[in-house]
Amino acid sequence: MSNKISVYIIDDSAVVRQTVTAMLEYSPEICVTKVFSNPVLAQPSVLEEPPDVIILDIEMPQMDGITFLRWLMANKPIPVIICSSLTTTGAQLSVEALSLGAFEILTKPECGLKSFLESQREQFIKVVKQARFYRPKSSTEDINRAPAINVAMSTTNLAINTTDKVVAIGTSTGGTQALEYIFSQLEPELPGIVVVQHMPANFTKAFAQRLNDISKLKIKEAEHNERVLANHVYIAPGSHHLQLVRRGAFYYTQLKDGPPVQRHKPSVNVLFQSVAKQVRSNAIGFILTGMGADGAFGLLEMKKSGAKTYAQDESSSIVFGMPKEAIKLNAHSKEVTLADVPTTITQCFS
Repeated sequence: MSNKISVYIIDDSAVVRQTVTAMLEYSPEICVTKVFSNPVLAQPSVLEEPPDVIILDIEMPQMDGITFLRWLMANKPIPVIICSSLTTTGAQLSVEALSLGAFEILTKPECGLKSFLESQREQFIKVVKQARFYRPKSSTEDINRAPAINVAMSTTNLAINTTDKVVAIGTSTGGTQALEYIFSQLEPELPGIVVVQHMPANFTKAFAQRLNDISKLKIKEAEHNERVLANHVYIAPGSHHLQLVRRGAFYYTQLKDGPPVQRHKPSVNVLFQSVAKQVRSNAIGFILTGMGADGAFGLLEMKKSGAKTYAQDESSSIVFGMPKEAIKLNAHSKEVTLADVPTTITQCFS
């Protein structure tokens, strides 16, 4: 039993508690040791017998998940997986939870809950196994915040204002904190930036708004057929793949529905391959922290097309999966720390 991954489930829904317990214990490597209907009941056990992973609802009576998460990160940092509803409020709060140090978001609908959760069994098990190795930092530490970097650019180089340059970024687990750091540091003038962050549908709009609130750039969820403008950032919606197409001197977004590509939608590979084909040497690409291998092949295609390409290093990655796979392929021009990314973007176009 001691070798199993111990899990607490904190959710006010008895259906969720029962269904998720059965799903997780399908794996012989996982044991749900305790379940709670609200965080207040869970707090003493968390301190006395901390589990390896906590699955946490957001909207609960007595104490909401955000309040509990703040308390947890200050007192007993433990990997937390958010199991959140697909409501607008749930999406906004779940994005906030990621910024506080939660590992990942798993979604649940308001209707057809039991059958939906059962269909997601493999994903739940996979994320729990990955979360076990995540070490969140105490909130007394400045999570993923390197010293402030002065990245203000000279505006004498007018070429920087043209839309024939593009920055492409792909990331997954840990990427929400990484992107918050990057976009809080960047200053105009910059080319348009396109981003794929693995995140469920209905959550990316709230995430884009959160980034917009902390950045001097204009950040939004990408829409179909938008011209990519300087000083704008376009976040791929969680329901569609994001690609770029060129028309004359300008680039435009293209949203494509369809099946996941290698289990991902949006897919970093889909974005990077379109950038390799359409933007070529006028682009730079970054593959950041995340599980799996999405983006590695696409980054290689970008490098072959003449783009400058960068992979986040292991020491600053929350999960060194996607960058590691890109490095194995020699898809990167250089490894960079998270703290290096803003200045790297700036210097590439100065």
